[in-house]
Amino acid sequence: MLKTCANPWCRQPFEITEDDREFSEKISPVIAGKTIPIPPPDHCPDCRQQQRLSFRNERKLHKRTCDLTGETIISMYPAGAPFPVYSTAGWWSDKWDARDFGRDIDFSRPFFEQLAELCIKVPRLQNVGTSDMKKMNSEYVNFAGWNKNSYLIFDSDYNEDCSYSNVIKHSKDCIDCSYVSGSQLCHECVDCTDCYALDHCQRCGNCNTGIFLLSCTGCSDCAFSCNLVSKKYCLWNEQLTKDDYTRRLKQLMDESTMDDLMERFHQFSLAYPRKFCAVVQAEDSSGDYITNAQRCSTCFNIGEAQDLRYCDSVYRAKDCMDVSSFGEGIERVSNSGTIGHGSAGIHFCFDCVSSCADLLYCLQCHQTKNCFGCAGFRSGNYCILNKQYSKDEYETLIPKIVEHMRSTKEWGQYFPLSMSPFPYNETVAQEYFPLTKEEVLKRAWKWKDESDEIPKVDRIIPANQLPDSIDQIPDDILNWAIECDATKRPFRIMKQELHFYRQMHVPVPRLHPDERHRRRMALRNPRKLWKRECAKCHKSMATSYAPDRPEIVYCEECYLKEVY
Repeated sequence: MLKTCANPWCRQPFEITEDDREFSEKISPVIAGKTIPIPPPDHCPDCRQQQRLSFRNERKLHKRTCDLTGETIISMYPAGAPFPVYSTAGWWSDKWDARDFGRDIDFSRPFFEQLAELCIKVPRLQNVGTSDMKKMNSEYVNFAGWNKNSYLIFDSDYNEDCSYSNVIKHSKDCIDCSYVSGSQLCHECVDCTDCYALDHCQRCGNCNTGIFLLSCTGCSDCAFSCNLVSKKYCLWNEQLTKDDYTRRLKQLMDESTMDDLMERFHQFSLAYPRKFCAVVQAEDSSGDYITNAQRCSTCFNIGEAQDLRYCDSVYRAKDCMDVSSFGEGIERVSNSGTIGHGSAGIHFCFDCVSSCADLLYCLQCHQTKNCFGCAGFRSGNYCILNKQYSKDEYETLIPKIVEHMRSTKEWGQYFPLSMSPFPYNETVAQEYFPLTKEEVLKRAWKWKDESDEIPKVDRIIPANQLPDSIDQIPDDILNWAIECDATKRPFRIMKQELHFYRQMHVPVPRLHPDERHRRRMALRNPRKLWKRECAKCHKSMATSYAPDRPEIVYCEECYLKEVY
């Protein structure tokens, strides 16, 4: 069935296959033994993902007070938010109960209108993460857990002494990294696993002591090279002796600025083929950044998964459709975001984790089951709009609510963007679906202009006036602010950060952390597939490299023959 996206600014055609319909029926919710079918979507996959991501603010943090205890906290919600915000310890305490805000369903009004009113009253958790972040000296994190001595890392777990990064796992002493795991002493790295002492590297695994490497595996002491496997002392893909490598690399680094090196390596890398997608051990699957998956269609950043459709950032999952950032250890989830840790049977929900089950239209619920339209539960069962019901009352009322939502054309839709507590440009949606302020306001969505407090420092120095060598950077820089080369926004250098740059012998950054993040994310391919021919065998393939991009793109078979 071919449909047209219902969003007037989109109107793109998209297909709902017979397999899609059968899959929706398979995972549809069951109440009192009767299946409540999930209707086919009205919006294209991109618009559905955009709407889910618009509820997730990862990187914008604010200093404010807890509305329960009065203590100062770091939160993703600013002071003056229209709902109460509690510290992590306060939110999990027994000093309040989400049922205190319960209300009856009103069948004369749209459901989303009633749910929005409830969400304004129920306290919200300051950030998403573990409760010991303050004790672990990691207050400035979000969607993150079990981190020690870390600062401004997001969607990241089990790290130590890491800063200015996102999606890093089980790593130590890493700064300005994205999608890095099991690594140490990495700087400006993207999509690297089990690496040590790398700088400006991408798509590398089991490498150590390298700078400017692309798609290298098992290499050490290599620089400015692509597609190497188990190599040592290579420069510009040329095999050298140890002495020649050390001498020529030092000469290159002494004679060039970092910007010159970045541009030179980029041009050099275009002569080497890319694999059509970063897919490893995937059967009957399409998308990018996929590992150990079976029957996963149009998915991105997934691993250990079976039978997924239109999902992103989902791991150890089964039988899910339209799930975004993130899902872990989940099953039978549809059109939801941030679902995890053993949850199943979740539909049209956001931030419901910790063994939740059989939820519909719920937000920020934990260890909760059999609830519809609830918010802020730590443990609930058979509740609607936070009001407690018996099992029989609940199962009798749910079909009536669904029928009411069908009449208002709400059933099967995700939460409207008017319910998102964040300006669009502060959410993950802006990263993957960037819009101008004018475009956002035209759609009646929220926008917030960027503003920085003037830092209380001895001086503000333009980045282009900084010495190129880290050896020439004085300790006094800790008392300065640097004016970003690109955005003119001021930023500061931390003591542990300066120690890292000296240890790695890399220059002090010239760009604001937000701009560094934006440029790293731009190195990753978009969450979109195009039809393109392999540049060698001309076989048709679905790839995340657009046909008009300059890279040489090979199918998997041709790429493996070229590299190995």
